[in-house]
Formats: sequence, C-alpha cells, structure tokens
Amino acid sequence: MPRMEFAAPVRVRSDTICGAKSFLRGARIMSVKDMEKLDDVGMKAWDDHDLEAWAAIFADKFEWRDDTQPDPLRTKDEAKKYMQAWMTAFPDMRVKTVNRVVTDDAVGAEIEFSGTNSGPMDMGGQRIPPTNKKVKAHATYFTKAKDGKIVEFHSHPNIAELMGQLGISGS
Repeated sequence: MPRMEFAAPVRVRSDTICGAKSFLRGARIMSVKDMEKLDDVGMKAWDDHDLEAWAAIFADKFEWRDDTQPDPLRTKDEAKKYMQAWMTAFPDMRVKTVNRVVTDDAVGAEIEFSGTNSGPMDMGGQRIPPTNKKVKAHATYFTKAKDGKIVEFHSHPNIAELMGQLGISGS
C-alpha cells in the first residue's frame, strides 16, 4: 500500500483568515463567542422587556419571519411592536434558553417562555382577550448575523401549545 502524505497544517492569523478580511472589504468577522454574546443580549432584552435593547441587535436592513405574522418584519419599529404585543399579553413574561446551537454567523435555539396572560393578545390579525391563565410554552428561532447585527430572524412560537394552555380551541 502506498504511503500517504499530508500537508502540514497551515497557521493563519485569526484576523485575516486566509485573506478573508480583505475579501470582505472591512466586514467584521464574527466568532462563535460573538454570536453567543449577541444571542445572550437578545434573550436578556426579552427577559427584561427592553424594547430598545431588542431593536438594537438588528441590522439596519433585516428580515424577520414569524409564524404568527402574515408578512416579514423589516424595521426596528416593527420588531419593537412585535415584542410589545407579547409583553402586553404577558406582562410578567420570562424567557430562558433550553437548547442552543451556535456557529460563527448563526444561532438556532429552543426557548421556554412563561407568564400570565393578563393582557389582550394580538395574534394573526386577531385580538384575543386575556384569560388570566399561566403558561409555560416553547418556541424555536434561527438567526443569521453579519457585522455584529442580526440580518435574518425566523421565529416559530409553538402556538398550539400556547393556545391549549390558554384554553383556546383552534376551531
């Protein structure tokens, strides 16, 4: 059997990554740690009910698709309005990460949210009156970032689980 030879590993400066810095023309190269921090800031914004901190993690141009929204959200004001709708419906809402997968430009996560539905809930163009029931439900989201800001966000709240706990039938 012929002997196989492998090239020695090449060491590259992390700030250039084989010339990627010049290729990206000044774009900020993110790391897994950067993405974890960005995700942590977003989760803290939700847990603290901080609309401004939430909007600040989005790039000037982004697209957010959510299962409860008929159209994508594309402005920071729309992002704040979305969050405010949840905070109005669940003023005591708390969130925590259950599972998370992170790369140098993306996050996929499962979260758990809990709270009491003591305010009206706007969902899918409908207003649902408060039930005053406590819930513990789940959601997943996937996000992509560039230059330290979110450019794509896809959120999937488990509406069937939530509505079931609120005693609201789908029919």
